[in-house]
Amino acid sequence: MMNKELMTAKILEAKVSKGMTWEAIAETIGLSPVFTTSAALGMNSLTEDKAFALCEVLDLDKPIAEALQVCPKKTWDGAVPQDPLIYRLYEVVGVYGDTMKELIHEKFGDGIMSAIDFTMDIEKEENPKGDRVVVTMNGKFLPYKAW
Repeated sequence: MMNKELMTAKILEAKVSKGMTWEAIAETIGLSPVFTTSAALGMNSLTEDKAFALCEVLDLDKPIAEALQVCPKKTWDGAVPQDPLIYRLYEVVGVYGDTMKELIHEKFGDGIMSAIDFTMDIEKEENPKGDRVVVTMNGKFLPYKAW
């Protein structure tokens, strides 16, 4: 079985070779760009039909479709990433994480936002002072329970 790292490398190579965007790939296979990209990068899995559809769009072989269907191991290095964009997302959580937690607890009670029952959209908002990145995260609230 092909590992997720090799799978991702082959998908990225094919995407560049075909000059496709994640939005175009996602639209073709009927998923969101965020989820499609996440699966292609190895952090989510696809159903058999979606895995083969992605491979058909990119002219990729069956081993890649099979690897896309494998449940991922969602881990990352404990160190803060050095990539500037990913680092800034860590910075946002570092600066506003406690604020977000307080406001979520105030509005919902003691619990968490699901990253399983979850959607995310990334949009571009044109602005004369400089274009804006709009990230919308939408996760089900999961209350902690006492027993």
